[in-house]
Amino acid sequence: MGAKLRVYKRRIRSVTATKKITRAMEMIAASRVVKAQRKVAASTPYASELTRAVTAVATGSNTQHPLTTEAENPTRAALLLVTSDRGLAGGYSANVIKAAEQLTERLKAEGKEVDVYIVGRKGVSYYSFRERTIVESWTGFTDSPAYGDAKAIAAPLIEAVQKDTAEGGVDELHIVYTEFVSMMTQTALDDRLLPLSLDKAVAESEASVKGEILPLFDFEPSAEDVLDALLPRYVESRIYNALLQAAASKHAATRRAMKSATDNAEELIKSLSRLANEARQAEITQEISEIVGGASALADATAGSD
Repeated sequence: MGAKLRVYKRRIRSVTATKKITRAMEMIAASRVVKAQRKVAASTPYASELTRAVTAVATGSNTQHPLTTEAENPTRAALLLVTSDRGLAGGYSANVIKAAEQLTERLKAEGKEVDVYIVGRKGVSYYSFRERTIVESWTGFTDSPAYGDAKAIAAPLIEAVQKDTAEGGVDELHIVYTEFVSMMTQTALDDRLLPLSLDKAVAESEASVKGEILPLFDFEPSAEDVLDALLPRYVESRIYNALLQAAASKHAATRRAMKSATDNAEELIKSLSRLANEARQAEITQEISEIVGGASALADATAGSD
């Protein structure tokens, strides 16, 4: 019975140590998600105004630019998947990977080949384990992405869009990431970045300026040159915003997962404590029974000798 009590105590110490770790990770994630939220809020106005500027150029001119012109028969698409470098975030990476799989199936059903680009070790591991081709990947910065990371990611994607499909280029660029809605809600989204959907962009731009109609402009040196300058920045800003959204979502998911783990550890400690008390009570009861039995046997032996 003593051995059983020792097992319970050892398990209680182990779970208590785990609880301390999960509690610390929960507090760290809570502090990081606040910082990530601030970065998301700071990057959104720039992305919105840049989208408005690009939309103004595209709608205010008749320029046929490869980054705003729909291909007649699109046959190839690039997909940028944003996952996490680390785990312990519940279903965060699994949900965004599932959304990427659904988008891939939809694009293939439309007759398009899909080139996959991945951010985060979780996505790389998923595709590598299944021996699927990854055109390019980036890791090591998903917890706190910088604008330079977005530029590094955007460069090969823009180059692929500008190339002809016969030379390995693509007709479309899609991004799959997790949007931060609130501390309790994060949603996996897929969005087409290129070619720029003008109807959607105009709607977003008008909403951002509370219904103001986009004006017409004269462009110097030309609308095409303006688009050449603006659209790379547009792609970079959209990717950067997606990276920040994903980082905030990951920290929120980690906080929620660690809180759940801490709560489960507390419940397990309570359960083990009850079992340990029961084992201790049973041990005491047995010892009392042995003492009483021994005393009774001694008394009988003494009475018999008399």
